[in-house]
Amino acid sequence: MSEPLKTRLATDLIHAGRIRTDLEENAEALFLTSGFTYESADMAEAVFANQIEHFQYSRFANPTVTMLEQKLAKIEGAEACRATATGMAAVHAAVMCGLKAGSRVVASRALFGSCHWIVSTLLPQYGMESVFVDGGDMDAWQAALSQPTALVLLESPSNPMLDIVDLRAVCDLAHAAGAIVVVDNVFATPLLQKPLELGADVVVYSATKHMDGQGRVLGGAVLGTKQWIEDVFQPFFRNTGPSLSPFNAWVILKGLETLHLRVKAQSESAERIAQFLDGQPKVKRALYPTLASFAQRELAMRQMSGGGTLVTFELHGGKEEAFRMLNAFQIITVSNNLGDTKSLATHPATTTHMRIGAEERAKLGITDGTIRLSVGLEDVEDLLEDLTQAFAKV
Repeated sequence: MSEPLKTRLATDLIHAGRIRTDLEENAEALFLTSGFTYESADMAEAVFANQIEHFQYSRFANPTVTMLEQKLAKIEGAEACRATATGMAAVHAAVMCGLKAGSRVVASRALFGSCHWIVSTLLPQYGMESVFVDGGDMDAWQAALSQPTALVLLESPSNPMLDIVDLRAVCDLAHAAGAIVVVDNVFATPLLQKPLELGADVVVYSATKHMDGQGRVLGGAVLGTKQWIEDVFQPFFRNTGPSLSPFNAWVILKGLETLHLRVKAQSESAERIAQFLDGQPKVKRALYPTLASFAQRELAMRQMSGGGTLVTFELHGGKEEAFRMLNAFQIITVSNNLGDTKSLATHPATTTHMRIGAEERAKLGITDGTIRLSVGLEDVEDLLEDLTQAFAKV
């Protein structure tokens, strides 16, 4: 038998992880079942004693979900993956599964609102210490990680200000402090950044975003070593139940087949739009990793192979002008989602980051004039014309 071909990303997005039944179906099968049966009571006992591999219950594992997990592990370069019901379920489970009362957690301040709440509010309720640092300040990371720490949580690029964290440097400091590093890689996607190759231990995603990519279903993913997934994550996952439905897994599997095409096209459009915004007199600043004006451009391009699908910009006139512009869009839609084929605009201060409070938003640079734009697959010229006519009404 000849050696199997070593396939590339686009091929893996189509073929990796497939489990075919005896019917030899072409598309992945959708296993809409809550439970599974056994040939005998003796077999059931052996399965639950981990003596025989066999699907037991879809809260633990399901063939459709397993196909998604195997595909994501292949494209991420991870040993193992578990799919979850949402991106926040992925973050919550990845953080909580290895912590206990007295654990110390260090996090980048620039987190999505719900992630920020987990660190700032939930962990202290269970007797854990939470420390925030500015993600770009290596002196702050060094100070925070100069004492024993259980876990480090960060996202890079951050939501919504696209702050970049030096992943390799932070991972080195974290490991010296005894911590595992959990990276939310949703903005970069596994196509543009590989946190595991830069030293991270665990990568989390909201599969709701680019992986589905068409605004249909919720999902999340946690990836890491086989040992960590099986020994640390799986007991928490199995007994708390943040499992992904087989139907949602099937939809995300279909979305992954075009992920590389969509992210490439959306990133190219996002760069064009960022360049356009960077020269607008009504824009105080435009943020995009490949812009010459982007303060962390060199670091971003060292870690990422592209700028991504998100552009953030700030208007001089605060909330009033931001709302006027958002309300003037004819093609771009106001929504708090991202990574969609449709272009979506968000006002973070009044939506995704409203509950972290004005003081914390100020530390993150999120002003009332900030708009986050998730660039879709529309013709980029149409999007530029939509932005131009909206600027005329600001």
